[in-house]
Amino acid sequence: MFWLAIHFSSLPLEIFSRGGAAPEPIAVIEKQGNRSCVKACNAAASAGGVRPGMQGSSAQALVGNLIVRGRDMAAEQESLAGLAAWAGGFTPDVSLQPPDGLLIEIGSCLRLHRGFNNLISKMRNGLNEMGYTSSLACAPTPHAAWLMALAGKEVAIRESGKLEKVLGELPVRVLDQSRDTLASLEMVGALTLGECMRFPRAGMARRFGQNLLDELDRALGRLPEAREFFVPPPGFERRLELPSQVHEVEALLFAARRLLLELEGYLGLCQAGAQEFELVCCHEDVPDTVLKVGFAQPARDLNRMLLLLRETLGRTRLSAPVHTIMLNASRIQAMELSNLDMFQVSAETGDGNLLLERLRIRLGKEAVFNITPAADHRPELAWRKCDAGEEVRSPSKLQRPLWLLPKPLPCHKDRLELKSGPERIESGWWDGMDAVRDYYVAQGRNGSRLWVFRDRTSGAWFVHGLFA
Repeated sequence: MFWLAIHFSSLPLEIFSRGGAAPEPIAVIEKQGNRSCVKACNAAASAGGVRPGMQGSSAQALVGNLIVRGRDMAAEQESLAGLAAWAGGFTPDVSLQPPDGLLIEIGSCLRLHRGFNNLISKMRNGLNEMGYTSSLACAPTPHAAWLMALAGKEVAIRESGKLEKVLGELPVRVLDQSRDTLASLEMVGALTLGECMRFPRAGMARRFGQNLLDELDRALGRLPEAREFFVPPPGFERRLELPSQVHEVEALLFAARRLLLELEGYLGLCQAGAQEFELVCCHEDVPDTVLKVGFAQPARDLNRMLLLLRETLGRTRLSAPVHTIMLNASRIQAMELSNLDMFQVSAETGDGNLLLERLRIRLGKEAVFNITPAADHRPELAWRKCDAGEEVRSPSKLQRPLWLLPKPLPCHKDRLELKSGPERIESGWWDGMDAVRDYYVAQGRNGSRLWVFRDRTSGAWFVHGLFA
């Protein structure tokens, strides 16, 4: 097996900062006893002198416009689950490594993604586009990959025989041990994992406990390590707090794109498409603005979702500034994969569904619809409106026009040449709209083909439809 570890060292900060392109100075503080200390800060805050470990009050004194956020562990775990769903678009073998990492088995999917370098490049680009800082490392065992990622050693070790040398260079602080154990190791001069490995195992177990030896053995592959793979939830719901309030809808597209990237990965993991998603814009003192984007057919392509969201945002006016956005997709449907044209240049070329979706946004959902046959013999009631993406049943093989007049118009039989018929219809006695008619295909004097009928009750003739 070949494992990829991804460590998100700035996750406590980035759940607040990644919603903006150029955020203001921001710092995340965490309670430590009776003190509030800076857990993480961005580059703008660092330029003003803010450092991790500094008291929150001191940081605010240094940078007057510093945005301060309390650490939100629940939001971090929600983001980690969202990242796991996104990574599932590459391979389903994704495991959470709380509180700030993922472990992914990539050995079985390298050929699918055209090799190791191409896969890593795509994952790095995706993480950067979503606004996450990450450290990636690969090894034959999951724990070895994780220790290297924690240490920031971005290497890929394929052979188990080379693990001991590479791990031996890592500092002991990356081990998942208590503070007392790490301090004791440093006191006896064991500053790296290599120095720990050179100690007698029996003495190490007596002095530091068996847990330390077991962790080293798991990293070296001497002990098995069972991993529980991530199972995606039945629906997608992600929340992103903006660094500062947004007043214009165009500015929301940057943050929304980062959530749509996660949605695309989630749908890829589920082998499904979204029939509709909602972008909820949260305001302070007024009701939330809910933007719904629907598709003619279930979709999961980022560019398609982004294009339709841009169309929707362009026709929206915000009632108040937005401080948080939420992306929800509950209407998820399984998608059947199909082969693409070998010489197809663009998936959007000639896509009628995309045209329908854009028209529905611009003209309104009620203005763009499809028609399908209904269970009624009367022509004016033999069809009904349906959703533009709904599958339409084949109409009957009867010779009927597609264009019916809103109301039948009287005509003279002596001006018509009957070509075929009659088709007799007797229906509607139960609802007061009784129709007793004989329909014919006729030709007018100007050569037009008409659909006419004779009312058998009155004997009058009417034009009801036109043929192309």
